[in-house]
Formats: sequence, structure tokens, C-alpha cells
Amino acid sequence: MELSEIYRKGKEILRGQKIGFTLEGVETGWVIENNRRVMRQYAFQQRAIDAPAQASTKVSLLGVELETPVIMSAITMPIPAIREGGLVMVAEGLKAAGSMMWTGTPIPQNLSELTQSGVYLAQNVKPHRDRKKIFCELDEIQKAGVTWVGIEIDAGMGTKIRDQQIAKDCSPLSFGELSQIRKAVNRPLIFKGILSAYDALKSLDAGADAIIVSNHGAHTIDFLPHPFQVMQEITKTVSKRIPLFIDGGFRRGSDVLKGLAMGANLVGLGRPILYGLAADGAEGVRYVVQHITSELRRIMVMVGASNVEGIGPQCVLETSKL
Repeated sequence: MELSEIYRKGKEILRGQKIGFTLEGVETGWVIENNRRVMRQYAFQQRAIDAPAQASTKVSLLGVELETPVIMSAITMPIPAIREGGLVMVAEGLKAAGSMMWTGTPIPQNLSELTQSGVYLAQNVKPHRDRKKIFCELDEIQKAGVTWVGIEIDAGMGTKIRDQQIAKDCSPLSFGELSQIRKAVNRPLIFKGILSAYDALKSLDAGADAIIVSNHGAHTIDFLPHPFQVMQEITKTVSKRIPLFIDGGFRRGSDVLKGLAMGANLVGLGRPILYGLAADGAEGVRYVVQHITSELRRIMVMVGASNVEGIGPQCVLETSKL
């Protein structure tokens, strides 16, 4: 199947399941609509003469070496409902693609099994109102052998899909609490859900090893910007002191290259991973990541980038200025 067919088939299967509602956004759905609108505002600056004969998508950061800058965004809840053994299938597909797995809420009961599969794995923790629960979960997931630990900065009011509250009993974290979390984590700590220079600077000061610029799959509050709309202020604030990751509506290799050109080191896929799993299990997940990576590699050549480090602002143009 081609990628468009994987997406069509996967979406159709999910829409036919109870879990299909998770494809929707919070309240009015504006965030999802805005994601695609913003993504389409950028075109490529072609540099065909003296272009490299080939391009490498390999990346290395925070102790991991990947074949691609395309990774999984944090998801757990819908995966077991899509296919029995779905989490293991996702791990297998991502490992085969040379990518990375990222799980969210609830923490998988088979987290140790997933880490033992050999896939690089990050696990998120929510800002539970019961702060003791946060530290218990941090201890639990580190004992399971995760590669990175994520903390959801943006879930202080939980999560919501359409008008249904999903994650509850959350409360915003203070700078002091984030500093305590930093002390409790002995591996790379990633702050997820940064959408302002203010939060980026606070993250740096609190000891984050990387941040994810994300609107949380349109599942927190309505009318949040797309990461591209705040990347310039965030990259200026961070000034390459720590890696930046990004997610939010990425579907093709062209989207990924735009994210990297904006200053991201890694780009996360959410719904595409679910589509691949629904359509063809582990093989579908592998295909989605590898096909998007292949698209990325092809475009890299034509914008003059022989490796991921060579992708920058010079590779894109705002269509409003054309």
C-alpha cells in the first residue's frame, strides 16, 4: 500500500471503532484545522545545482542514535484498543524503522517488556494533582528502563476531546516542582508542550534536557497555535543550548523537512502511527516511518542538504512572501 492508502485505510478502521473519537480535537476542532493551514504556508527553496548525490537522515542526540529524525509522539490510550498486542507491534515497527517510541497516559502495564524489545523508548508523566503520584510514576518508569522521561507541562488542566474531559485530576506545575522533578530523574528529562518563549526559558532554568514544541495533538485547550507560529521566538530563546523537538499535524516527509528547517532536531508523529498500526500492524508502523523518511531524504537532496544538520531556514520560504 502507498502511504495515502495506509492513511485512508487506517482512518477508516479507527472511525469504525469506539476509540475513533480520539482522532478529533478539543471542543471546536480549530487546532487541527489550523495545523494544516499553517503547514501549507511554507514552500521549499530549491537548490538543484551542485546538490548532493544523496542525503543521510541519521541523527544522534541525548544518548540515542536513530536512522531518522521521525519519531513517535507520546500516545498510549488508543493503541491497545486498535489491535491486541498493539503496543508491542508499535515497538517492533519503530525499531525496524530505526526510530523511537514515546508512550503517554496511561503508563503501559508492559512498559518493561517494551523497553526490553530494544527500541529506544520515552515515557511521559502527567502533572497529577496528587504530587506523590508523579514521583511514584517517575520511579516506576525509570526502574522499567526507559531511555528518556517526559513531563507534560501543558496538561495542567488535563486533556479533552470534543466536549469530553479525558485526563482529569491534573494541576499546573510550578518552577519549584519542576526543579524537584529534575532531581528525581537520572536520565534525559524532556518537557513537553512548550508554546512560548516564557515557558522555554523556564524549562531551561529548571534543567530540561530538551523540550517539545507541541499543541498536544489538539487535546488540551482550544485555539492553541501551531508550533511553527512560535518556533522563531523559542529557537531564539533556547539558542541551541538544548535540543528542540516538535509535533502537531505532521503527515509527510515535506512536513518533516519544514519542521527541521524551523529548528527542530526531531519530529513526532501521532495519528500516522495509529493509522499504520490499524492498517497493517507492526509492518504498517514501519512503513509509515520509513516512507516518510524516504520522502524527507528525497527533498533534502533538492534543497541542498546532505544531512539533517544541513537543514535550516534557507530551505523554506513563506508562501505569503512569494
